[in-house]
Amino acid sequence: MLVLTRRHNESIQIGNEIELKVLSIDGDQVKLGIHAPKHIEIHRKEVYVAIQEANKQAAETAINLEQLLQVNRKHK
Repeated sequence: MLVLTRRHNESIQIGNEIELKVLSIDGDQVKLGIHAPKHIEIHRKEVYVAIQEANKQAAETAINLEQLLQVNRKHK
């Protein structure tokens, strides 16, 4: 993990397209501004994890439905 120190109004550049800027610091909270192309999804970590879990469950459900359909076809 790369660890960088930034102050208010300082930025971090990621590649050519993404800039993270420290907008404010209030106690233990840091407000970040993110400039990135629209095709790049940006989520808070807990939201990203929830999306990944929902996708995993949806894929498992799709597999279970497919298996159920195959079983039903065999019994006809």
